[in-house]
Amino acid sequence: MAPSWLLGLAWGALLGLPIVRRARRVAPAARVAALAPPAGRAPERSGFAARMRAWVTSHSGPVRRVLGALQARRRARVGDDALARALPVVVDLLGVAVGAGCTPYLAVEVAARWSPAVVAMPLAAVLRSCALGMGFASALDDAARATPALRPLADALLASDRLGAPVAPTLARLADEERGAVRRRAEAHARRIPVRLLFPLVFLVLPAFVLLTVIPGLASGLGRL
Repeated sequence: MAPSWLLGLAWGALLGLPIVRRARRVAPAARVAALAPPAGRAPERSGFAARMRAWVTSHSGPVRRVLGALQARRRARVGDDALARALPVVVDLLGVAVGAGCTPYLAVEVAARWSPAVVAMPLAAVLRSCALGMGFASALDDAARATPALRPLADALLASDRLGAPVAPTLARLADEERGAVRRRAEAHARRIPVRLLFPLVFLVLPAFVLLTVIPGLASGLGRL
C-alpha cells in the first residue's frame, strides 16, 4: 500500500490541475489590468501622506528663502575673510611697485597681475574701466564702493594721483594696519573656539565617558551584591 504522503501529493496535483490550466489560458496582461486602478482615477494616498505633502509644499518657500539667505551670508563672510587676508599682500605689492618708480596706475596694473584672485578681480576691473575711457580716480572710486575693504587703499592711491604726495609711507603704514587687523581677527576667532567646543564636550564626550567608565563599574558593583 502506498504511503499516505504519496496519496496526499496525488490528490493535491489532481485538485490543482484545473487551476493551473485556467491560469495559463488567462494572459498576463489581463491579470495586470485586473489589478490596476480604473482609468481616470489616481491611486489614493493616505491622509497622513497627503497632509505631509501639503505641509512641505506650503513651507518649502520660506525654508528655501531662509536657507538661501544663510548661504549667501556665509559666502559673503568667507569672501570678506579671504579679502582681509590678501589685502596686506596687495598693499606690499603696491608699495614695492611705487618704490620701483611706477605711477599709481602702473602699480595697480602690477598688483592686478600678481595679487591673489580675490583682490586681483577688483583691480582688473579698474584697469578695464580705464581702458574704456573712464578716469583712473573714478574707476578707483567705483571699485572702493563695490568693495568697501579697498577704500583705504583707494584713498591712498587717489591722494598720490591727485596731489603728487609720496604714497610709499602711506602704503607701508596701511600694510601694518591690515596685518594687525588680520591678527586681531584670528585671535578673536581663536577665543570663540572653546565656546564652540562646549556642545560636543557636554553632549558627546561626557556621556561617552560615563557610559564607558562609570556604568560598567556600577554594573559590576551591583552584580556582586
